[in-house]
Amino acid sequence: MHKVVKAVKALSDETRLRILNLLMEKECCVCEVMQALNISQTRASRNLNILYDAGFLKMRREGLWSLYSIDTENKDYLIGLVEAARKALEGHYVVVRDKERLRKASRVGPGCARPHNARESGVSIQGVI
Repeated sequence: MHKVVKAVKALSDETRLRILNLLMEKECCVCEVMQALNISQTRASRNLNILYDAGFLKMRREGLWSLYSIDTENKDYLIGLVEAARKALEGHYVVVRDKERLRKASRVGPGCARPHNARESGVSIQGVI
């Protein structure tokens, strides 16, 4: 029961829902999440870590990058939650825009430094779920 509660709590945050939507598209490093959501490295890393700890994500290292993806192994209840989130957010302009920015995102140098012109977006998906 504790694992399910932890998973549901992890989904109670807008940024984490948006990150899951990105990772349904493709495997991402922190800097790609930063660019797609227009958030800081700290915020991206913190929320990826919460999703990872809740069991939603797996991580692999490739050179300098930590690459995150949806973990589909032996976790049927988590896949159900991910699918429910995907359906609830489908077509919402914020997640559509996030996915458009993800297509333009690229892996940057060591440490995935935040681009100088990036700033917090302030756009919300509240009221969707």
